[in-house]
Amino acid sequence: MLNQFSRTELLLGKEALERLAKARVAVFGIGGVGSFTVEALARSGIENIDLIDDDKVCLTNLNRQLIATRKTIGKYKVEIAKERILEINPKAKVKTHQCFFTKETADEFDFSLYDYVVDAIDTVSGKIELVLRSQEKNVPIISCMGAGNKLDPTRFEVADIFETSVCPLAKVMRRELGARGVKKLKVVYSKEKAIKPLEDSSASCRENCICPPGTDRKCTAKRQIPGSVSFVPSVAGLIIAGEVIKDLAGIIDKNL
Repeated sequence: MLNQFSRTELLLGKEALERLAKARVAVFGIGGVGSFTVEALARSGIENIDLIDDDKVCLTNLNRQLIATRKTIGKYKVEIAKERILEINPKAKVKTHQCFFTKETADEFDFSLYDYVVDAIDTVSGKIELVLRSQEKNVPIISCMGAGNKLDPTRFEVADIFETSVCPLAKVMRRELGARGVKKLKVVYSKEKAIKPLEDSSASCRENCICPPGTDRKCTAKRQIPGSVSFVPSVAGLIIAGEVIKDLAGIIDKNL
């Protein structure tokens, strides 16, 4: 019988779709990368999704985040993402966590319940903790490296963290994970060298912060506010979703 996933079934097969429907995926970070990952997962038949983010939609998110529109400004990203998922698939079971993931909040999550973890957050300490917690429970995890200050979406690659180059964030992660005994980690990263943002005070959140009222972590707290475009983080997010879907469905890429 035809349904919203019939075209996907033509490529993956019925058994693969059944595996996807039963799988539970946790996406940490529902921003420029994570929002597109979540959308692709939902449209691929994943029915059990956990959404983790403490942020609200800001006006400056409209240039790159799938969930950001004029109507959603000031609303929690996890709640908007949940609404989109249920509009795509009413059978989906979505759990939202308005939480900033850190070592201090990690105990709030039972990683043994997940079949896959997506790291789309932007703090090194949080990313490291996600990797350690996931690997402790033998849960597959894929982590996104730097996507800001870049303009070429064709430079993204999927690799082990210890085979990466160029990306400054990947360099830090290699060092920190190696020091903690981590042997491998699947990541999406770009070999494009980061572009230095223009020094324009009129377009800087540093001097003209417009974060919605009640925002706990304002962007002004960041050491650097990166520039961004619509077509780079979105591609990273879709690549991540593709890896998750292929791994969970047991699909082997015949081109590799």
